[in-house]
Amino acid sequence: MSGVAVTRPLGRTDMSITRVGLGGAGWDQRDDATCVATIRHAVEHGVNWIDTAAVYGRGRSEELVRTALAPFSEADRPYVFTKCGHIWDPGDPAAPLRKVGEPANIRREVDESLRRLGVDRLDLYQMHCPPEDGTPLADYWQTLLDLKQAGKVRAVGLSNHRGPQLAEAEALGHVDSLQPPFSAINRTVAAYEIPWCADNGTGVLAYSPMQSGLLTGGFTAARAAALPADDWRAAVADFRGARLSSNLALAQALRPVAERHGAGLPPVACAWTLAWPGVTGAIVGARTPDQVDGWLPALSLELTGEDLAEITRAIEHTGAGQGPVASAGWSAGQLAEPHQR
Repeated sequence: MSGVAVTRPLGRTDMSITRVGLGGAGWDQRDDATCVATIRHAVEHGVNWIDTAAVYGRGRSEELVRTALAPFSEADRPYVFTKCGHIWDPGDPAAPLRKVGEPANIRREVDESLRRLGVDRLDLYQMHCPPEDGTPLADYWQTLLDLKQAGKVRAVGLSNHRGPQLAEAEALGHVDSLQPPFSAINRTVAAYEIPWCADNGTGVLAYSPMQSGLLTGGFTAARAAALPADDWRAAVADFRGARLSSNLALAQALRPVAERHGAGLPPVACAWTLAWPGVTGAIVGARTPDQVDGWLPALSLELTGEDLAEITRAIEHTGAGQGPVASAGWSAGQLAEPHQR
């Protein structure tokens, strides 16, 4: 059931963010007007942060975010989070992306993101992935810390980094946030990274809480079989064979929980992710305002201990996914107070 949006502090920063944020706006859409309307719809209905990246649409997503936020005053606009480290050849759209951590490249990227987004300072700047150009973590992380010290960014974080990398970065300067994949299907980071973040005052922005559509209630075996060859999901094990069957069975098991709350499956899938101690917010996507409406209840939906226990049993019964099935704080049937509330 929808209600007043709940906010949580993002780690040790001075930002408090809504439980869900809009991510990836415009990166694979051709209709600019619809994308802009979708972003504005989310903000007008309580979402107070947008997560994007320079590489989404090869700069296009950041430009669309700027257009969408133009009518909002500085006091009313949402926080804008973006990422660096993926670069492309502007003269060759078919050329593969490169994962680069070279400090000079990061300094160039931040200026380009500031220009495309039309802001004087980025609210959160994240290294998108560990680079593949041989740049040591110490070099690229120190560059992000320097950008924060210089005032070009408000906070700095890591995306798609694992436990040892977090510890190495923290030794140089505080990691304000981690952005990992996390859902009731992909629970891997619950074993180490999320507890590490909770213990170190690092916010967690979980992406793919609906596991790329598997937990929306709208995905079927027939739809998976019909995925075109250029859809990355066609080659992923979660969308094939026995694993697909287990994942779809878990999605169906969420329906009684959703019915109790008068909500659809998307907000329940998000709420499960958000109930995990240490998770600050969940990143959700949408191509249209109607799709935003489908997950908006996650701004306030809180799962009960009974709900969490039921979902834990469903994960165990279906064998879906990988990683811990529950937080220790759920065992008594009561929702534990998350570290990042």
